[in-house]
Amino acid sequence: MNYSKIPLAQTVVTLCKTHDIKHIIISPGSRNAPLTIGFTHDDFFTCYSIVDERCAAFFAMGIAQQLQQPTAVVCTSGSALLNYYPAVSEAYYSRIPLVVISADRPKHLVDIGDGQTIKQKNVYGEHVFYNANLKLDLREEAQQPQKEDVPLFKNLENKVEKLLGLQNGIQAQNETEIHNALNAAVLNSGPVHINAPFDEPLYERVESLTISPKPFKLPDLEEHINEDIISECSEVWSKAKRKLILVGVLPPNSIDKKWLDELAKDDGVIILTETTSNLHHNDIFSGIDKLITAFDTEDLEKFQPEILLTLGGLIVSKRIKRYLREYKPQTHWHVDLYHANDTFFVLDKHIKLLPNTFFEGLLSEPLQISKNDFKPYFLKLRERRRELHDTYLEVIPFSDFTVFDKVLKSIPSGNQLQVGNSSAIRYTQLFQLREDITVFCNRGTSGIDGSTSTAVGAAVASEKPVTFITGDLSFFYDSNALWNNYIPNNFRIIVLNNSGGGIFRILPGHKNTDNFDTYFETKHNLNASDLCNMYGFEYTSATDIQSLASALESFYLASNSPKLLEVFTPSELNDSILLDYFKYIK
Repeated sequence: MNYSKIPLAQTVVTLCKTHDIKHIIISPGSRNAPLTIGFTHDDFFTCYSIVDERCAAFFAMGIAQQLQQPTAVVCTSGSALLNYYPAVSEAYYSRIPLVVISADRPKHLVDIGDGQTIKQKNVYGEHVFYNANLKLDLREEAQQPQKEDVPLFKNLENKVEKLLGLQNGIQAQNETEIHNALNAAVLNSGPVHINAPFDEPLYERVESLTISPKPFKLPDLEEHINEDIISECSEVWSKAKRKLILVGVLPPNSIDKKWLDELAKDDGVIILTETTSNLHHNDIFSGIDKLITAFDTEDLEKFQPEILLTLGGLIVSKRIKRYLREYKPQTHWHVDLYHANDTFFVLDKHIKLLPNTFFEGLLSEPLQISKNDFKPYFLKLRERRRELHDTYLEVIPFSDFTVFDKVLKSIPSGNQLQVGNSSAIRYTQLFQLREDITVFCNRGTSGIDGSTSTAVGAAVASEKPVTFITGDLSFFYDSNALWNNYIPNNFRIIVLNNSGGGIFRILPGHKNTDNFDTYFETKHNLNASDLCNMYGFEYTSATDIQSLASALESFYLASNSPKLLEVFTPSELNDSILLDYFKYIK
């Protein structure tokens, strides 16, 4: 087997293998050649070559999102690792274990004008859970006796022994730092940074390892159940008449159906879910904005909870954030193994458990079930909103709204849905998705920058076919996501092209001016056909409901290449149709 001759490179590769990190995304470079040699010559690893570092990092994040295991990205020195930063920050706030391994120049070459060199230590600041700044190996020749040294050193053996001792100390410290970083990625379910300096020559190889790392044991990720807290929660829960459970981003199957059934028995419990929660139940209130936007003053007061229990990751709905900041609950508990956000400024309990563990403690003992009109009243409102939603779709013209309705209903059973940010995820939130579709979206920082790359990475790792719905600006922004050789043929992209950033038409502000068109909506006349031709995608377009229906008939059928469907919608109508929707459902 081929190994890099450099001990540090051998150590990084060997410990990644020890920690069972199998997927390695490499961006080509020279300074990272020792790492590339090690990873690509070991069949244990599945390696990918992606040139654009920003795309590479989001691609890696998509794999880690699906496997819920650490995935590594490897780059050369200089600005390369700065291009990882958007994905690093997304992984930090989305709690995805992304391992960044950057090659670096030796310390003495930093800030002297050497090419492709920046200050790489701790470059991601507080957006990673560990910074492992590794030490440069001593040059091999420095550890060997030289003939010219003999007359100059009477005690040459002592010199060599001292240098070998220094190298052993460097090796031990590097091993410890790498272990700490890889452990932190798992224990915090988040990104870490390993910075590895390499001196030239970079391409020398050996046939056997020259290191023998010490064994390690990954600390167990344990849930510590505090019976007193559970008992206290149970007592408060039983007495409350209005309990609101708000669920953000969760992986599929995070909460057992039996707990949802138990909660459904309580008329004092309302469960609000986002599309990204992947939760389904007859009594659940999906489509948060659809429900609360049309509240009158009486409804706003009736809906105010005594207890707010939040689960999962970040929330899309601005309306529910605004509502709960104004109509504050008496108490707010967040259940999450890692972190709690004080989104509504009243958080008083962070219960560090998985949701199933918490509900097992809270609901295992018989609780006092509320029999009041809290949930029944709003269930009636929910059904009324749904009826008006369907009626509205029958009377509006072709637009983003009608496209989302048609497209979301068309997704085949068992597919995974990846959704772009901005308008795409907000429209998706207004529709009820079938239980057989799982949903993912980059809601950590909510940026449009890497949605396509993440979806591609997810498609590579997922056992299910993946459909990705996105807006035009997000798609073109991240079009280098298609520049790789790993996209499966069953991957599908649907681009809603409304000739600009349609979400800015929904937000307050002056519209239909040159300034607005250029600097906010960013109008354009681009389409995706040439990109599809360049990257080997089968391209189809639609401009009305009939051509969309026709395109969807064959869109999901098996093919010899991935497919992209571009739907052109009227930018001058989309905003008014959406804003009128909320008036209509009142």
